[in-house]
Amino acid sequence: MSERRCPKCGSVYTDTGARFCPKDGSMLVEIQAKTPAAPPPPGSGGGTGVRTPLPPGKAGLDRASSLSNQILDARYQVMKKLGEGGMSYVYLAKEISSGATVAIKVLSPRLAADKSSVERLRREAGLAMRLDHPNVCRILRLGESEDGLIYLVMPFLKGELLSDREVRGGPMDMTLGVTLLKQMCAGLHHAHELQIIHRDLKPENVMLVDDDGGAERAVVMDFGLAKERRADPAIAKLTATGIILGTPEFMSPEQIRGKPLDARSDIYALGIVAFEMFTGKLPFQGRNAQEMMIARLRSQPVPIRTLRADVPDAVEKALTKALQTNPDDRFATAIEFGDALTGGGTQESSGGFLGKLKEKFS
Repeated sequence: MSERRCPKCGSVYTDTGARFCPKDGSMLVEIQAKTPAAPPPPGSGGGTGVRTPLPPGKAGLDRASSLSNQILDARYQVMKKLGEGGMSYVYLAKEISSGATVAIKVLSPRLAADKSSVERLRREAGLAMRLDHPNVCRILRLGESEDGLIYLVMPFLKGELLSDREVRGGPMDMTLGVTLLKQMCAGLHHAHELQIIHRDLKPENVMLVDDDGGAERAVVMDFGLAKERRADPAIAKLTATGIILGTPEFMSPEQIRGKPLDARSDIYALGIVAFEMFTGKLPFQGRNAQEMMIARLRSQPVPIRTLRADVPDAVEKALTKALQTNPDDRFATAIEFGDALTGGGTQESSGGFLGKLKEKFS
């Protein structure tokens, strides 16, 4: 029997299929029914029946960081740790009931004890569960274990991170690079249509997956900083205190300034990703992240053709437009950016690089 609990009002719903609390609109979290336990020993005082979350101290931290070869929430067999960051630990696991291989992101207990961090994770899950596109990694489930671990379940993608490919292979072949970029544009456009922006697009958040036919497919991952497309006063507050959400090297000028963001901010970040894919360098120079951020506010990007002579005119023009300082001067949608990479609606000869790409995408 499946039960879901509202974290805000505490109401519990059984087998309703609802994902949001009808009382206050909060996203429901799944809770597992407890397995029968031995009665408490005499004099133990019994129990209240209320779950006690893991403390934010060492015991909770050890549990969240060492789940390999353990069962999580009576649903997942955790196999190994894939990585960790300041906010979470990521594991490879199998869903016991279906045998499906998944990736599980477990929130750090230090953050799990912070109400705002938990609400932010719930917001992330609520947004990313709406995504359904072959070029986007969606979130399958938000769960909370009996011992207080809060976690997200995602499909496991077998492939290579774009950042690792760049290190291993250097500047990317133009035809392959444009193909992957168009896929990223399609995935981002899907998210933008649902009023979701990524906010932290970078090569580390793109997985290159081998499809059955042997072709590679780009999948945009980790909408961990995703927010609905509306002004968020918290962002301006964080920026004012020197805490900026996102990765400095790929931020748009408006994100650096703490302004409201829309799809065009992701387009700018993708322009920087594309520039790095094709040249192995960033379009703005500086001795550190702060200088590169200032360069994006005050100067123009390095012309890509000075670093790579074989860049087609369409790609050069598309990147120049995507990297405009003023959002109004960029593409309005990610799909427009993707189309421009192959010349858009302009008349091009049927031969050569652009001709092959037009045949591929026609």
